[in-house]
Amino acid sequence: MFIQIENTPNPESLKFVPDDVKIAGSKISEYKNLDEAKLESPLAENLFVIKGVKNVFLGKDFITITKEGDIDWQNLKTDILSTMMDFINSNQEVFYKKDIDDSDSEDSDIVKQIKELIEMKVRPAVAMDGGDIIFHSFENNIVFLSLRGACSGCPSSTVTLKNGIENMLKHYIPEVESVEQMPE
Repeated sequence: MFIQIENTPNPESLKFVPDDVKIAGSKISEYKNLDEAKLESPLAENLFVIKGVKNVFLGKDFITITKEGDIDWQNLKTDILSTMMDFINSNQEVFYKKDIDDSDSEDSDIVKQIKELIEMKVRPAVAMDGGDIIFHSFENNIVFLSLRGACSGCPSSTVTLKNGIENMLKHYIPEVESVEQMPE
């Protein structure tokens, strides 16, 4: 098995892409500590055991790791790669089994349009940089989103939100006046 390592715009994050392996599929998830990971993902839990891992983002077919600032990537990459390969080769499930809630059925037409645009036009670009974008709400003509993975805390995240996503949503959906990031 080969795992490609890609830089992201965030110097504290690297994107790990295993060949021909689905990681999260449609259940994209982010974990900020070991306690969060223990509740949902044995893979994320194993990665947090590595000293220096600050954040684990499980994308559709990649994993983005954010490190603690004082840790050197050279010392961390080998442990991360070894943990990922061992987990993938063990054929364990990435997530613990849980009931899935489908809350999209009650969305307004505007919210459905916003979600569709994010899914089709924004998510693929953000995923290329090792992150993801999550829709939270549309209130008072403001779209509330959160950036995850490498995009969370990235120096260019404000530019991405305001110049990229906000302009695109305003173009397609006149009701959108602003895009704001949800506080972490």
